[in-house]
Formats: sequence, structure tokens, C-alpha cells
Amino acid sequence: MAYFSQPRRCELLGNYIVEHGATVREAARYFGVSKSTVHKDVTQELRPINRQLFERVCAVLLKNKQERHLRGGEATRKKYQKGAK
Repeated sequence: MAYFSQPRRCELLGNYIVEHGATVREAARYFGVSKSTVHKDVTQELRPINRQLFERVCAVLLKNKQERHLRGGEATRKKYQKGAK
């Protein structure tokens, strides 16, 4: 990721997560930063910068958290199907 000031980076990360319904891991991979940086930027630093975007990001993160057990189960199913063939 090119250098951006922290407020700008927070908004870029937040917009990416909202527009793509991305997980923290996907956003980190896309921007070339750590998962910790993405999580901190969108959960702590974004709130005072852009409250409206912060609330939309929180909604996406909550949805991802509620679906993560399904994604994990699907990954396990694919892993064992691949091995069975």
C-alpha cells in the first residue's frame, strides 16, 4: 500500500470493507498491511474520523463474525472432498 496518512488509510480500508463485504483478512491482503492494522484502523481509529462509515463497517464485520463458522465448515468439507477423490 502506498503511504497514506492514517485518517485517509482508515477511510480507504473502511470503504473497501463496505463496498466488497470483505473480511479483515481480505482487506489486509488487498492493501498489503497486517490484519492487526486493518482491525485497529476500522474499529478504533475510524470512529472519530467518520462515524457514519464506522457504523457501516461494524455492520459488515458483525455479519462476517456471524458467518465465520459456516465458512470454516465449508472449507473443511472441501478439504476432505478433495482428499477423497
